[in-house]
Amino acid sequence: MLTARTVARETISYEDVAEPVLEPGHALVRVHHVTLCGTDLHIWEDDYPTELPIVQGHEFSGVVEAIGNYNSGNTAGIRVGDRVAVSPMTYCGTCRPCLQGRFNVCRNISCIGCYSDGALVEVLSVPVEKLCPVPEGLALDLAAMAEPASIAMQAVNRGRPEAGETALVLGSGPIGLLATLYLTDLGVDVVCADTEPDRLSLARAFGAVDTLLVGPACFPDNEQSARLGRRTDGYGPGLVLEATGAPSSLEIAIRLVASAGRIVQVGISPRTATVSMKDIPFKELDLLGSRNSLNLIPDGLDLLTRHPDQARALMTHRFGFAELQQAYELMRNRTEKVGKIVIDMPAAGITGSAAGSAKAFAGALAPAGGRP
Repeated sequence: MLTARTVARETISYEDVAEPVLEPGHALVRVHHVTLCGTDLHIWEDDYPTELPIVQGHEFSGVVEAIGNYNSGNTAGIRVGDRVAVSPMTYCGTCRPCLQGRFNVCRNISCIGCYSDGALVEVLSVPVEKLCPVPEGLALDLAAMAEPASIAMQAVNRGRPEAGETALVLGSGPIGLLATLYLTDLGVDVVCADTEPDRLSLARAFGAVDTLLVGPACFPDNEQSARLGRRTDGYGPGLVLEATGAPSSLEIAIRLVASAGRIVQVGISPRTATVSMKDIPFKELDLLGSRNSLNLIPDGLDLLTRHPDQARALMTHRFGFAELQQAYELMRNRTEKVGKIVIDMPAAGITGSAAGSAKAFAGALAPAGGRP
């Protein structure tokens, strides 16, 4: 079978290797679709705490081809031929965070495609318990996005959202948009802020009741402050999700959130933010981090099933398996508006092409409008 291995900085080697041997407790999954995120770009650029060479790919879906012996035949309902998404996170189950039920920050955490070989291969051996059946009616390429959906849902859950309140989502990339979608499902009024007008147009289709364009000068400006104030009775949003990783965005979150409010930091960056030592205690804020998810892949699949049009709108580019180099270069160069890039593996029977594969990120879905 064919595999794509990142062997050095910005260098992919296609190799013909033997198919994996079926092991007890494992299933062989023929990979159909892989979606890429910023972590994949960092690994390809050799700017991530993992060792090269590695087979990338941690957001993926496929079809079960074989199942090894598993607890005297109990395969947790998974059968050969099932369409599945895969939870890529692995954890030890014995460290203190795991014993506290916080295995998403396991001391010995790993991730298929980030720290061990992943899904940019035709067939992958996966522990059966990591397989999540794709709901009937959900397209298999959309199911590959269950992993980022789970991350967005984890961040929302960390913030303890309350129906009827106003939340501010800073950043309308895929995680911010999926968080907006989930918050809207929960009855929360979502205001989205971003530096890109195209992304804010899409945020409305994901349920945002208002959008704020972050300009190069002061944010929010007087008019934006007034709009946010009217929605929150002058108190500010009770919940803010920071989904950019920009230090200035965390500073904005602390400044705008209401007293006794919650801030969830899901954007990741090695950069340092400068925050006042006064605002957090004076407002008595809950400043919460969010990483991975507590096995929310099935919940992510349900979210995508309920909102297939929005999920489809996130997919702005498709490439074939042989076009990985072009896909990564597009992500790096930012010459076009990029949402989620889909890699169609040979089993999908789709010939990817960089030419003509892009949809405009805004306009991919007509605005549906938020709740009044």
